[in-house]
Amino acid sequence: MSSEAVFLAKIFWDTNLFIYLFEEYPAFVGRVDELRRRMLVRGDRLYTSALTVGEILVGVEGAEAAQRYQAFFQSPAVTVVPFDLRAASHYGRIRQDRGIARPDAIQLACAAAAEMNLFVTNDDRLSRKVVGGIDFITSLEMAPG
Repeated sequence: MSSEAVFLAKIFWDTNLFIYLFEEYPAFVGRVDELRRRMLVRGDRLYTSALTVGEILVGVEGAEAAQRYQAFFQSPAVTVVPFDLRAASHYGRIRQDRGIARPDAIQLACAAAAEMNLFVTNDDRLSRKVVGGIDFITSLEMAPG
């Protein structure tokens, strides 16, 4: 028997989902919390990119809060995907679609490089895109809960 954990799915969260959860944004926190609980029950693995961490830290006031967020992203609860050469290759292809903004393309490229099963965002424009390396892109509303 292997000591390695087996995960059902690799699920990438766009920045906005973390913001809803951390700031308890009333319109979405319930849905995000439900999604995370179901992921844990199924054994899914949560991913995001280093860009997400940076974007979240932009809005944080105080060193204590910044340390709390950084500790979360360094914990086993989430895997932070870097924007590396493999992601850069995906980025080049994704940005050929000029309808995808640079930060969104970085997120999608990181997810594609890590071969995600699901990319969850609250940006409906992205939920209609098809990106090689990501099995499905969906909105928070349509994410399997």
